Amino acid sequence: MSVYNELRLEQELCDAMIKVDSVEFPAHKIILCKCSPYFRALFTHWSTLDSRVFDIPNVSPNMMRLIIEFAYTDFVPVTQDNIEELFIAADQFNVMGIVQACCDLLEEQLTPQNCISILWFTDAYYTPELNHKALLFTLNHFEAVAATSEEFLLLSVHELAEIIGNDRLNVKQEKTVFGAILRWIAYATEERREYIALLLAKVRLALMSPENFTKSVCDNELVKASAECRLILLRTLDAMLDLRRKTFSDSIYTNPLARSRLPTAIMFAFGGWNITSPTNVIEAYDVRADRWVNVSNNQGAPRAYHGAVFLDGSVYCVGGIEQFRSMHRFDLATHTWQVVTSMHSSRCYVSVTVMDGCIYAIGGYDGQDRLNTAERYQPRNNQWTLIASMHERRSDSSCTTLHGRVYICGGFNGSECLLSAECYNPETNQWTLIAPMSIARSGNGVIAYADHIFAVGGSTGTSRLRAVEAYNPQTNTWHAVPSMLGSRSNFGIAVIDDRLFVVGGFNGFTTTLDVECYDVKAHEWSDVCNMEVSRSALSCCVVYGLPNLAEYAAPHHTVQFSNVEDCVVE
Repeated sequence: MSVYNELRLEQELCDAMIKVDSVEFPAHKIILCKCSPYFRALFTHWSTLDSRVFDIPNVSPNMMRLIIEFAYTDFVPVTQDNIEELFIAADQFNVMGIVQACCDLLEEQLTPQNCISILWFTDAYYTPELNHKALLFTLNHFEAVAATSEEFLLLSVHELAEIIGNDRLNVKQEKTVFGAILRWIAYATEERREYIALLLAKVRLALMSPENFTKSVCDNELVKASAECRLILLRTLDAMLDLRRKTFSDSIYTNPLARSRLPTAIMFAFGGWNITSPTNVIEAYDVRADRWVNVSNNQGAPRAYHGAVFLDGSVYCVGGIEQFRSMHRFDLATHTWQVVTSMHSSRCYVSVTVMDGCIYAIGGYDGQDRLNTAERYQPRNNQWTLIASMHERRSDSSCTTLHGRVYICGGFNGSECLLSAECYNPETNQWTLIAPMSIARSGNGVIAYADHIFAVGGSTGTSRLRAVEAYNPQTNTWHAVPSMLGSRSNFGIAVIDDRLFVVGGFNGFTTTLDVECYDVKAHEWSDVCNMEVSRSALSCCVVYGLPNLAEYAAPHHTVQFSNVEDCVVE
């Protein structure tokens, strides 16, 4: 193309003169035809073959210059100053390469403050892919959008109803949605107060705490003044009773007042030891519905004392009993298992984590010895590479990553449980011993949470632990954290929804299906929904960013209601 561009700049062999206002642009018809179907139609259908001068209306000379230069160079300088005018011009002349370049920049610049304007813009100028991304951004960042965006206040009632009624709206508490409605109405109270019932019907009121429901909603003056709202409140009370009795079936999810939102991430629990043998059970936890869903299939091999991690849209299960050197990849889009390259060493009781797009498999037991070796898997070339060995031999330990380092704590060296801990620097390929824990732990859980490394539960060799401690990398010190509600070792551990979850394990007497979580802000542990299958030696990981995430969530039956009366008591 550089030859053609030189000919254009030297005005040689040009057979078209594009005129915008009084500015002329010499060009070659064949090059512009390749760039845009508009020019092809202009040269072949809207003019005679001997036409050479073409007056182009409704565009500025600067925009036409950029379009012609793009036709010859396949490059366009998209900037914050020219993006809107350039997008409109490219859309007008159907120059899809420029449209895509503008869309790429707009997507990069999405913020809670501008996502609604981009949503409007991409709706007016048909770009469905970016429009969908802008909508997802709005839904995923709704709390910030509703609190800080001036554009949010300019939404029409139907636009707002569509957003807050969407199952993918990312809110931890429904009182946030109700607060957003009140902020929107307050912007023009007299004009908008009549919409309170229409919008209230989109809130999952039955999921609110009784206290919030009473104080925030029932006592609100706009709600009390509306007869339609009072009917919605009655329907909500019925749904709240059903939810708290836990006597409902999946049909509760057809109720728009009680149906949970879809989560933005799902926690998976893979395999484990179920009383007498390993299992291939897979359960998925929907944090919004507080419910486990059994998503097992018959393809996966039974596994226990393995590691499971999420990377690039797939879950990798590494090592473990009866698997040893092997690694299997679970494709979350197709629900299928694939075998990938085996590790250099057999590793049961292995510690596994992900950092910088690579999977780390550390320590474990090869059937004869406890290991201090470690290796790293790179998906792009499907290869494992040995890295530096640890200072200690560790099996039945746990590891995590924080700020570009891998941390591993505790474990069993073949003769005793360990209280030592160390971290790995990939830049120097070195392990460094850090401050030891206060308690020796094997079968413990280790996870990065709230900028600390948490060491949770485990076994001392004689008893199971409830104790939890956290490591501060800045000070190289450990401090005590509130203990779990129950003792356990060999459990799954993950962070989701800004809480630390521990799943299943062995309580000293039997495997368990109990699940609890820790909220660092509240400094307390609380029970959550138990798994369906009791097991220890399982592995948990959190998956996100999947287009088919709803397939792993609790049942959600989206039902759109055309008017308020569809939501009220008959």
